[in-house]
Amino acid sequence: MIDPLKHQNIFIEADVDRSRISDAATIYPGCKIFGNQTLICQGAELGYEAPVTIKNCFVGPGVKLKGGYFENAVFLEGANAGSGAHVRSGTIFEEQASIAHTVGLKQTILFPFVTLGSLINFCDCFMAGGTDRKNHSEVGSSYIHFNYTPNQDKATASLIGDVPKGVMLDQNPIFLGGQGGLVGPCRIVYGTVIAAGSIYRKDQLKPDHLVFEGVNRGGSVPYSTGIYRNVKRPTINNIIYLANLVALMAWYTQVRRQFVDDQFPAALYEGLVQTLDVAINERVKRFVAFCEKLPSSTQLYKQQMGERASAGLIEQKEQLFNKRHQVADLIQRHIETIKKQDPVAFCKIIEKKKEAQKSDYLSVVANLQPEERSVGTKWLQDIVEEVEEELLEVFSTIQ
Repeated sequence: MIDPLKHQNIFIEADVDRSRISDAATIYPGCKIFGNQTLICQGAELGYEAPVTIKNCFVGPGVKLKGGYFENAVFLEGANAGSGAHVRSGTIFEEQASIAHTVGLKQTILFPFVTLGSLINFCDCFMAGGTDRKNHSEVGSSYIHFNYTPNQDKATASLIGDVPKGVMLDQNPIFLGGQGGLVGPCRIVYGTVIAAGSIYRKDQLKPDHLVFEGVNRGGSVPYSTGIYRNVKRPTINNIIYLANLVALMAWYTQVRRQFVDDQFPAALYEGLVQTLDVAINERVKRFVAFCEKLPSSTQLYKQQMGERASAGLIEQKEQLFNKRHQVADLIQRHIETIKKQDPVAFCKIIEKKKEAQKSDYLSVVANLQPEERSVGTKWLQDIVEEVEEELLEVFSTIQ
């Protein structure tokens, strides 16, 4: 329980369950705590550099939130956020993920060790890669993920790395150079380096490449908002992103759950799964909203193109709109199946490793043998491919 004298300069809302705030956490004066779901574990430190406002967040052991606003987010052991942070719903920091000062995140998932510099806006992203604190994926300072289109939709989440290989903590890191940006929805594979100053608009699907964009281009061409001249790429990238989140749910419910203990309490695990549910629902909602813009898009397209209008593009738009609600049903069915599923073969590998090593999550995963990793990766990749195939069957004109 909290000692009220010890925390007399901290505002704690009446709804907050004080038993969920560890006496072994350090909360500096000026901090504000809201929400009946808020969890603050032992060794956490809030407000060292500037006051922290926190609402319905799950703050794991040894987490340092140095200053800013945090709502409906999860921070696993050793995660770190500099002052001026603005971290909102659907965000997950896995172990030792960190951001420097003045970073804005929403619906962002950072795998262990991923590091973001300062003055960054990185909403609607998943990022993995790297093996430890010395070898990790990084985003340079003054970077932005562009997640809102001129057509006024947010079906723009970018997959930087992936779930099936990323969870194994054995992939080459990804580097997004500072003073740059990524125009979502993009897919970026492991080992990619995007040079500083580049505004990157493409998918990079060849690993271990340096890519860059020049600045000496300019021009002016006619443009009309709302037409959507290409729906195939954003649809496929949204499907792949969603499929990876479904695989991540399988990993959390089958593998992460085995590590519930004093350092990873059940309440923190529950918050992790709950937040991933929020992230999945957000992506479905944004994709459906994108589809609902397509009837008006079709009319604008026909008016502008006349006889030159592509019948194939029109058919794609019509199918996306007519079958949009099947996405939520299909994803929900997969999630329900995953949560009820008996342990898969890979879980027995993890269980034996955990028992033999008496180690934490990061150590167990880091010490997996290559053949053991391949079993886990295949299991997750099969999930990704199954979800992708079923969604592409729904939207058959996209293939």
